[in-house]
Amino acid sequence: MVEPKLRLRDLNRRFMLRDRAVDALAGISLDVAPGEFLSIVGPSGCGKTTMLRIVAGLETATSGTVEIMREPGSTRPLNAMVFQQESVFPWKNVRDNAAFGLKARGFGKRERYEMVQPILDKVGLRGFEDALPHQLSGGMKQRVAIARAFANDPEIMLMDEPFAALDEQTKLILQAELLRIWEESRKTVMYVTHSIDEAITLSDRVLVMSARPGRVKEIIDIKSAFPRPRDIAAVKSSPKYGEFFGRIWSLLRDEVMAASLVSA
Repeated sequence: MVEPKLRLRDLNRRFMLRDRAVDALAGISLDVAPGEFLSIVGPSGCGKTTMLRIVAGLETATSGTVEIMREPGSTRPLNAMVFQQESVFPWKNVRDNAAFGLKARGFGKRERYEMVQPILDKVGLRGFEDALPHQLSGGMKQRVAIARAFANDPEIMLMDEPFAALDEQTKLILQAELLRIWEESRKTVMYVTHSIDEAITLSDRVLVMSARPGRVKEIIDIKSAFPRPRDIAAVKSSPKYGEFFGRIWSLLRDEVMAASLVSA
């Protein structure tokens, strides 16, 4: 049996909101395999991003454990996170934004530039290395953020709705580019999305979460129906795609309704 790359056990997160306690996560237990692309879907407010931030070390769990299995002798960073909102440095050009993590790890300028150039090529930024963020579209800025995350070669990639703010055409292009880059690197990925379509087309498995407090409602195996390498157009034209979409939505529908009643 393959040792998991990431292991969550009985993860709980409680916030204090004025004078009352609010449970964001309740008893999340999950194994993520090495090289697995796991998408997480659930209603708004169910704790998807909170879980990702706990794995990233940006928040602390109230109880439970997070364990990332390092490769023997690895000096790579544990994780890299790509956010929904623009997270590039406005005063740095594309090349220096992409190489930021490598600079923080002590790589010299020539070495880090050599390391990031192939990644910039893969995300379609060749010729824009010296451009500043204000000269780029939203989609190109997200390309920079993705390039920075892959260039830093983390043990685990964490992505929080990275394409949510983009128009549909740009989103489709970047999904295909992300899939191609991931299939070359086979990074372990946790990917938060509100899009059932995105979850199906990109993932090996889809974790469906309940309304707050977030729990694991079901985990659906996608890879058995759509093996790698994967063509997005072929996935969407398959009858199996519609079956997965209907199944995930049927799991989410009641949870979305429950979440709307809680927030009303």
